Amino acid sequence: MPELNGARWRKSSHSHEQGQCVELALNLPDVSAVRDSKAPGLGALVFTKAQLQAFLDNVKAGHLDR
Repeated sequence: MPELNGARWRKSSHSHEQGQCVELALNLPDVSAVRDSKAPGLGALVFTKAQLQAFLDNVKAGHLDR
């Protein structure tokens, strides 16, 4: 598991006051991390930069819409 102590967490711009949001850490050398902003102590999902970019590209293209 990569060390996340140096992670700078950024809340999604789509977050609302209800607190249902995710935070991203994109400043890490080889990986990106995603966590629940309501429960940061529960850990994070860690992806390679390429994996996260592929996921975001699919979301933006609507491939994961219901």
